Amino acid sequence: MGELVQVEIGDGSDGAPSGVATIRLTRPPMNALNTAMQEELRAAAEQVSSDGSVRAVVLFGGEKVFAAGADVKEFAGQDHAYMLRDAHRLTSALDALARIPKPVIAAVTGFALGGGCELALTADFRVSADNAKWGQPEILLGIIPGAGGTQRLPRLIGPAKAKDLIYTGRFVAADEALELGLVDVVVPKDEVYPTALAMAAKFAKGPAHALAAAKAAVDGGLDGDLASGLRLEAHLFASLFATEDRTIGMTSFIENGPGKAVFTGAGE
Repeated sequence: MGELVQVEIGDGSDGAPSGVATIRLTRPPMNALNTAMQEELRAAAEQVSSDGSVRAVVLFGGEKVFAAGADVKEFAGQDHAYMLRDAHRLTSALDALARIPKPVIAAVTGFALGGGCELALTADFRVSADNAKWGQPEILLGIIPGAGGTQRLPRLIGPAKAKDLIYTGRFVAADEALELGLVDVVVPKDEVYPTALAMAAKFAKGPAHALAAAKAAVDGGLDGDLASGLRLEAHLFASLFATEDRTIGMTSFIENGPGKAVFTGAGE
């Protein structure tokens, strides 16, 4: 457990689904993403990635706020030479979350701005409170998003819509974020975390290797041309024939019909 980021792994008790880990930000009042928190997020990503008991992950900033951005006071004291050395570390910290080989859901309350929005973009899905505010306001500080916002946001909502948010720095309400495709589900703020947990719980019961392969195929395919993506897909598709879950899934389908398999997440 870190001081600013905690990993909680559900065991099926107290409403915490078995196999679901919560990466919880704990730097009140706004969960500003300073250097220490970025490194604890990296460590949390490595922990849940390597823990075989974790089958799905929820990113959560708490009931009041997800993350209102980077620590501007910390940034203000850094010069060009320092940032030339440090910019990659910042990007790679959040990239570690994007590379978690398991389904990840961001549960967003309050604000997801700047680095907070970039953090949410590392997830596969985003559940937003109906009163949450989203945005990439770095331009208002005379800079641009530096932890994936200029890359993940246009891949998610398209370049023109992303440029609107990045060029203006404007805040986006939850209903518009849903319309843009920035978020996937909008619920009352008290239902954000339970909704994300319920989504994660469904994935936690799925075939772990196939889910990891699907994520790798989609994310990897977006980074290259179609031919490269198809080769990646074919390789990952074939690799799943070495897993126990493939045997379970196909046997169950033949004997009982679709959707009734109970997966183990094991290889053969």
